[in-house]
Amino acid sequence: MTISRRELLTTAFIGLLPKSRRRILGSLVNESVALGHQLRDRVPFARPPETIRLPVVIVGGGIAGLSAAWRLHKRGFREFKLLEMEAEAGGNARWGRNEVSAFPWGAHYVPVPGRSLGLVRELFEDLGLFDGHRFDERHLVHAPRERLFIHGRWQEGLEPAVGPAQRDRDQVARFEDRIRDFASGGRFKLPMAAGRGGPEDALSMGDWLNREGFDSPWLRWTVDYACRDDYGALAGDVSAWAGIHYFAAREGDDEGGPLTWPEGNGRIVRLLLERLEPMVQTAAPAYRVERRDARWHVLTPQAEWVADAVIVAAPALVASRIVEDMPPADIVYSPWITANLTLDRWPQERGIGPAWDNVLFDSPALGYVVATHQNLRMHVPQTVWTYYWALAAGSPAAARQWLLGQDWGSLKDRILADLSRAHPDLSECVTRIDIMRLGHAMVRPTPGFLDSPIRKYLQKGRDRLFFAHSDLSGLPLFEEAQYRGVAAADAALKVLGRA
Repeated sequence: MTISRRELLTTAFIGLLPKSRRRILGSLVNESVALGHQLRDRVPFARPPETIRLPVVIVGGGIAGLSAAWRLHKRGFREFKLLEMEAEAGGNARWGRNEVSAFPWGAHYVPVPGRSLGLVRELFEDLGLFDGHRFDERHLVHAPRERLFIHGRWQEGLEPAVGPAQRDRDQVARFEDRIRDFASGGRFKLPMAAGRGGPEDALSMGDWLNREGFDSPWLRWTVDYACRDDYGALAGDVSAWAGIHYFAAREGDDEGGPLTWPEGNGRIVRLLLERLEPMVQTAAPAYRVERRDARWHVLTPQAEWVADAVIVAAPALVASRIVEDMPPADIVYSPWITANLTLDRWPQERGIGPAWDNVLFDSPALGYVVATHQNLRMHVPQTVWTYYWALAAGSPAAARQWLLGQDWGSLKDRILADLSRAHPDLSECVTRIDIMRLGHAMVRPTPGFLDSPIRKYLQKGRDRLFFAHSDLSGLPLFEEAQYRGVAAADAALKVLGRA
């Protein structure tokens, strides 16, 4: 993996950190590399000890699979089983808890859904997060929402207050005008199936910025940050259609969002599992999905499931390894690191105080969110920070190889070095750092993804086998995963005559 100058500087800071007078505990968590590589290499599993017959089997317990299960359940259909490879359902919305707080391991918010996102509103109303008219303000992010560490101090908001010249501000205004034009044109929608593509998908977002004359470093930083945040990639590696979609697809938020919880989108997972748990089986990796005797057979170490219809809600990378005769998944995935830092006291601040979302301007990572931010108590002496680092520099394959070679100690030192630039006494406040490595965290919408053969294959599906994942959209968003799960559930009910 090629290390950028920025990352090299971050590494250099490690040696400059003051030696902590306390021992910091922690570990690598949710490690599933061995099982993933077993599926990748098609290493034989033991023959299942029993056979179970059900009308519908769902493979994959992320948001797409849980949304499919929710739809079936709400339609009064209970004759299904959801099989999840990991020990816990939720996918990138998994969460954890310690003595201080619950915290996310991945997705940590959902933008307030506008009226066009009827499915999201329906789900949130069903889960008691929405009364049909307004969202409970306890679930809307509390102020202050976000801050930026730049020029040695924290400032309010993510737009640099000091630095951009009038020329830069003029470019930002022109960029916003272009986004408004795109938003009013009807091509950029959520879910993306409600809109349509366009020629922007043929070039990268970086190339589109060049073509349009957007060369302000401050604007380029904003766009790069947006692409890293949603896609785990730099603007030069993301389809311009996807880059524009980030800014143009959402309706205006007039309710002070986004929606967030201490455990992030794990709150949604927890509420779904409260009603779906009898139909969910975890630690049950599906290692083969094949057609026999006019039915689909899903093989796991625990059982062979014989189904009339199957919903494969796993990433295309996994699906291509387990579904018979499926073509290779020619999809790029972005690797990530997430970490949860437990602090027994708050570090010293320079500038304004902590916000929910805290971003360091000149950092290879995306900053951190504060899990205790939604706490209504006046005094919160301890806290948990969730740190996000998209390995956007260099090729994803090289970044994955580099990531596999890192142990907990080396990653801990890098995280502390990055955050200590804003919090010099951080190492004296942290008691524990737990780190999760995600080699294939999310689909990366590279140029041309809208017309890619694998995407068309996933959308078409097979006879009574339906794919459901945000990979079908090419956009790793909650709204896309939910839409694909619901659509697959509706298709399964239709072929079974249960619609």
